[in-house]
Order: sequence, then structure tokens, then C-alpha cells
Amino acid sequence: MHLRQGTFSYLPQFTDAEIGAQVRYALLNNWPVSIEYTDDPHPRNVYWEMWGLPLFDLDEPDGVLAELDACRNTFPQHYIRINAYDASYGRQTTALSFLVQRPPEEPGLLLTRTESDDRRQRYGWHPYATELPAGRRYGG
Repeated sequence: MHLRQGTFSYLPQFTDAEIGAQVRYALLNNWPVSIEYTDDPHPRNVYWEMWGLPLFDLDEPDGVLAELDACRNTFPQHYIRINAYDASYGRQTTALSFLVQRPPEEPGLLLTRTESDDRRQRYGWHPYATELPAGRRYGG
């Protein structure tokens, strides 16, 4: 299974030059950028671990790409994404979010369906990756 989350999720994996172009677009719009990582990509797990603090006041994407390389070297088996935040509406909103790294093998998610009262169907997700404790998922 290939996890689909965020912008560009149906496109092939971006190269570093393409990632840099997206970061440059965010910076030109005055959107601060942050890097996040996780080994539990459950669709409702929207709060991933942050790699450092959000990167403010950058003019060029080189600083973001350097931090991204450091995150990749520390967590080579994790999902990593880049977020850009837009505060122009008076509140912090996510303007852009896309995956920049996937683990080499993605085990996928299990969809469970249970029938409850009045023949209602309830659905739930179970990521196969969470069958192992954090830090040991994806061979890490």
C-alpha cells in the first residue's frame, strides 16, 4: 500500500529539487515551514512529531532542505512531511502539506467494519505498523 496524505499524494515521489521548489513557493508567500515525522501514519494521527521548531524568516529553501536531510538521516524508516502555515486570516492554518519521505516498505491499514444497533455499520482503521512498539516499526 502507498499512503496517500496531503497535497501531491498521487504524484510520484518528489526529488530534492522539486521539494526545494515547493518550499520556495511557500517562502515566497511568507508561509513558515515545519518538518514533521512519524512511524504511525494513521489517518486520524494529524499531530506528528516536530523536527525542531517551525522555520521562520527564511528567504531561500536551503535551510529547510538542510533540516530535512538531518531528519532523514536520523529517521530513515519514518514518514516525513513538510508543512507550510498561512497566518494571513488571523489564525494559523495549514496552507501546504506533503510527504517527502516514506519507509521502504509500507505495511498499510486494515479497515474494520462492525454492525451495531439498527443495522448501522461502523468503520475503523488499524495500521499494521502499530502492531510493533514505537521505534521498532518499519525495521527501525
